[in-house]
Amino acid sequence: MPLPKLFRRLSSVTVTLVALTCVLSAAGKPSLPKVGDAFPSLAQERLEGKLPELQGKVVLVDFWASWCGPCKASFPALKEIHEKYASQGFVIVAVSIDESKDDMLGFLKKTAVPFVAVRDAKGTLAEKLDIQSIPTSFLLDRSGKILMVHSGYGGDSTKKEYIQEIEAALKK
Repeated sequence: MPLPKLFRRLSSVTVTLVALTCVLSAAGKPSLPKVGDAFPSLAQERLEGKLPELQGKVVLVDFWASWCGPCKASFPALKEIHEKYASQGFVIVAVSIDESKDDMLGFLKKTAVPFVAVRDAKGTLAEKLDIQSIPTSFLLDRSGKILMVHSGYGGDSTKKEYIQEIEAALKK
């Protein structure tokens, strides 16, 4: 039985409106950084904490939170990686997305880290980068371009990937 004319017209109008909405929302959303893109300048992001000199360094920017189990599990590996490669021009910047500064500081007091930890208090950088899960890490080359993006932490396999990528970046 054929659809009534009015229903068919409404259906085609609805489909057109949905398609137009998708196109407009995609067009209005800024393009998210990907491998090869320049990473936003951390110095301009109003992060809480003091950033090290990043110019000419290979940088791992790691988004984390004190309540995140995989984040906690990644810190010993990040500490080991930092200690091994810091003298070769490698820097880790751990960016906390904790809402409470006390939560971040409490975690850092229990887990002494040799690398820099700052806080994205307003979540603006995490939002700009469309961080969907944590930990999420960006490895940047010496010019600030994104070499790799890691989402999650899979223990030794992720640690090995970090090491391979860092060593390759340091050779360039």
